[in-house]
Amino acid sequence: MIALPLAEIAAVVGGQTYDIPDPSVQVTGPVIRDSREAGPGTLFVAFVGERVDGHDFAQAVVEAGAVAVLASHPVGVPAIVVDDVQTALGALARHVVQRLGATLVALTGSAGKTSTKDLIAQVLQRKAPTVWTPGSFNNEIGLPLTALSATEETKFLVLEMGARGIGHIRYLAGLTPPKIGLVLNVGTAHIGEFGGREQIAQAKGELVESLPEDGTAVLNADDPLVRAMASRTKAKVILFGESGEADVRAENVRLMDSGQPAFMLHTPSGASEVTMRLYGEHHVSNALAAAAVAHELGMSAEEIATALSEAGSLSRWRMEVTERPDGVTVVNDAYNANPESMRAALRALAAMGRGRRTWAVLGKMAELGDEALAEHDAVGRLAVRLNVGKLVAVGGREASWLQLGAYNEGSWGEESVHVSDAQAAIDLLRSELRPGDVVLVKASRSVGLESVAQALVETGAEGEVSAR
Repeated sequence: MIALPLAEIAAVVGGQTYDIPDPSVQVTGPVIRDSREAGPGTLFVAFVGERVDGHDFAQAVVEAGAVAVLASHPVGVPAIVVDDVQTALGALARHVVQRLGATLVALTGSAGKTSTKDLIAQVLQRKAPTVWTPGSFNNEIGLPLTALSATEETKFLVLEMGARGIGHIRYLAGLTPPKIGLVLNVGTAHIGEFGGREQIAQAKGELVESLPEDGTAVLNADDPLVRAMASRTKAKVILFGESGEADVRAENVRLMDSGQPAFMLHTPSGASEVTMRLYGEHHVSNALAAAAVAHELGMSAEEIATALSEAGSLSRWRMEVTERPDGVTVVNDAYNANPESMRAALRALAAMGRGRRTWAVLGKMAELGDEALAEHDAVGRLAVRLNVGKLVAVGGREASWLQLGAYNEGSWGEESVHVSDAQAAIDLLRSELRPGDVVLVKASRSVGLESVAQALVETGAEGEVSAR
């Protein structure tokens, strides 16, 4: 964070100082909520959770070097006490970004936010110092903490914004007002909470409504609900996609035998070939979104293409590919799942598995409401149409729908199986995998299927694999 004295922080957040002998002492380190990250110059934010009260760690963080605690009551060590810690954190973030002078890029969408944010960050970092959201730290706590990690040297601040309902993105954009707002897509993720795709579009479009007249809205030309958001902003509009009308577009899109996409990138400043290190054709749209942002910030087509071709995955369990010594390929995409990302992952598996036996280890897609049965059934059917060698559906009711969809589509019989939990999937795969197989593992985060992928990677390291 930029250095700020405690007296200024207290004034910004409307707090009272307690046990602070010298209010001119500065916070020079990051603002943190995890007491284990405390160190010299830090400011510790004491949240009260369901199981842990951050105030209980006040003494320990100060002993570790924290300058003070942002708290809701006095804690016996230097503290700024406020009525609401979350509101105060947001006010501090807004104050800091106003002082920074960095260009704020915000993005949202139903699928691909984190992967796209990672691409934007890696491209822009080649131009100037860039700070970006770690992982999916994209809510009312994670977003201000990310903004507060920026320093005087930061030129670009790339922020992912998530939403669980109408008004959430408007709130986040108020904390960190963006100059560039990117909307990737409107899908069915969280449709059970929103009630429909139109409501999701209403929520996602709050981002472009927040942009200033001299800002830029970057919109997906291939998604009608996103493209229609052009009427909701007073900012300049740039379109990306495979449509011929897109300002930044892809031509000659293809998947390499490895499952990695390649395409010709066209921007208003020129064209250049891109061959990505990431896996799956869905990353083409993500790359185009990143390219549109980078073009708007002055990078050439050649610079953008080079950066995209060299960019990797910065976040765990998102099409994370491990090649075992025995030739088994494990694709860990278990961080989260929705119908759009599930279909994209299956298509990537099919491309990677050309000439090899493929496995799709899939679990529940959460928060689909009344659409849950139909969407799980459709994913199971798609696995058949893509000629996936074997579907392993893991978990309860929703997993049974996956398996039933596959069975009804292809009369697979033993080629699809429903198992009760992750351990059962691990046991099955350990007994049946053979050298050269490709295994995709994917489900909503709550299912915890990353344990399956991790166990398979560890098994390969131990040299345990069926020779059948």
